[in-house]
Amino acid sequence: MKPIKFSIVFLFFSIANFTFGQYTEVINSNRPGVSQSAFAVGPNVIQFEAGPYFVKEEHTPLEYKVSGFGVDFAARYGLIFEELEINVQGTYQNDTKTLYASSIPMDDKRANFKNLTVGAKYMIYDPYRHAAEEKPNLYSWKANQKFKWKSLIPAVAVYAGANFDSKDNPYTAPGIEGFSPKIAVISQNNFSGGWVFVINLIKDRIGTDQSDFQYILTVTHSFNPQWVIFGETQGIKSDFYADNLFRFGGAYLWSKNFQLDTAFTFNTKDTPSVFGVNFGMSYRLDFHQDKEIDNGNSAKDELRRQERKIQNDKESDSKKNKKGNL
Repeated sequence: MKPIKFSIVFLFFSIANFTFGQYTEVINSNRPGVSQSAFAVGPNVIQFEAGPYFVKEEHTPLEYKVSGFGVDFAARYGLIFEELEINVQGTYQNDTKTLYASSIPMDDKRANFKNLTVGAKYMIYDPYRHAAEEKPNLYSWKANQKFKWKSLIPAVAVYAGANFDSKDNPYTAPGIEGFSPKIAVISQNNFSGGWVFVINLIKDRIGTDQSDFQYILTVTHSFNPQWVIFGETQGIKSDFYADNLFRFGGAYLWSKNFQLDTAFTFNTKDTPSVFGVNFGMSYRLDFHQDKEIDNGNSAKDELRRQERKIQNDKESDSKKNKKGNL
């Protein structure tokens, strides 16, 4: 279990910032889901997302159980462009697999990375970037809640990364080791009323015996600038493993740079059945600085205009005084 991954937390309340870029005044976390949002963290922002979890699995036909814990984590950095982000994502698990088919149960203690990926995300289309009409209306609550057809156009990002799997990893198919590519297409819609919808389409471990296709659909709803809930479904299909997982949870914005979250995961089958609970946090180091845009409307430009006006008024008064003395 892992990020916003979900989508974007409290994005609706920071939507005015999209006119100037992807940086937001409050932390933009992928937790507590496993999907990636389409938006980057912003240039010169370093962000850490992590959370421990507990998991239980039971495979009825093969007669085994798994019980253990782990931690999922991510480190994100906004690099050079507003649209670009590099990141490291992973999940480390420690568990005990118990075979109970025989009269004497057999325990197999396991520990390794379920996944470890280094990659980069780049937004190729941002419908909110120059949409001044998308700024919240400070005078009309009704106007902010009204459905906008333009919101059906999603922001779109692409992701490319490299997985690393160690030899004899108990969480991967036999023979899987070394590096393998991972790619994803990400879309995100920000609807009025604090609703966000994220889609991830993923092709993982390309070219290996465990090459799988995944889809993740995440819906987020923020009640106010501090509380958000989410629901998520994740489909996984490969020759090694297939599943449909469901997640529900929420997050709390402790401060503009710190978020707490929790979620639980389950499925509806017994090959194996899955149930997990996680608690997590997201924290950012914000070194972002807005670029000065020379459009003639900055505070410095306005100050210069005021200074010129004062100087012109003085010169005009001086000329009038000279004429009056003649």
